[in-house]
Amino acid sequence: MKTEAMHKAMLTVLLGCWIPLGILAQETDLLSLLEEEETTELVTHAFKSTRVINGHSMEMLGSGALDFRILHRFGKINQGVYQMFGLDQASMRLGLDYAVLPSLTLGAGRSTAKKEIDGFIKYRLIGQSTGKRNMPVSLIWVSGVTVNGLKEPFDRPEIPVTFLRRLGYYHELIIGRKFGERLSLQLSPTLVHRNIVDNELVPNELFAVGFGGRFKLSSRVAFLWDYGYLINRVPPDLYSHPLSLGFDIETGGHVFQLHFSNAAGMNERAYLSDRNGNWFRGDIQFGFNLSRIFQISE
Repeated sequence: MKTEAMHKAMLTVLLGCWIPLGILAQETDLLSLLEEEETTELVTHAFKSTRVINGHSMEMLGSGALDFRILHRFGKINQGVYQMFGLDQASMRLGLDYAVLPSLTLGAGRSTAKKEIDGFIKYRLIGQSTGKRNMPVSLIWVSGVTVNGLKEPFDRPEIPVTFLRRLGYYHELIIGRKFGERLSLQLSPTLVHRNIVDNELVPNELFAVGFGGRFKLSSRVAFLWDYGYLINRVPPDLYSHPLSLGFDIETGGHVFQLHFSNAAGMNERAYLSDRNGNWFRGDIQFGFNLSRIFQISE
């Protein structure tokens, strides 16, 4: 009986020592996880907008944010005084982008060019971060669809007009990095598919690589550039590759962009596959982009 009592006493002592140690170990694990989260910081404000000028940027909306966007493009400036250097003409796109999650945005828009409706999904695969989890770049995936809304959408009357033939698609991977407080750069391999093309020589799939950047000039102004290199365009024309140059102006609640571009289209299918102007001939259009963000939910 004495032996049994001694065993029970020893077991009680061991349990009394083990339980606090177990709780302490769990608390240590939780503290280490919290410390890791606190020392890992996601890099933000690489761009002030979710688009560079034409193309998507590596920037994402905050969760629950609704971005109302107006993209406006005037006519070509080489039309002279009679057309007020293009100001008498205009095309535009109205869009709404909503962040379902910090890493997931859904968007839709409607352009006057070809009366085109477009929609996209944008997902952050990896975010650039500093601290305990150091990630040097951001990886963003974007997929979109476009619908040509013209009554006569094709220049090929022998082909019947159907809904499926009005469709176009695009997929792109954005690889971007913010270098300090002033400079951000990104690279965007892109695939555009069109269900109907102008003729049999033109490929349905168009491959392109986008180059975008932002250089901060002051606390509220930054210089932007947005270029798309078309790999297999037919006919090839280096001078008509989409190139846009402009400035970001932050006005508190709004992000206002002023830019010049040789592309009239304002979605990926349009500015990559449609015929663009030649910068060296003055086929340039002045335009502006306006973004207003509303916080819909937390």
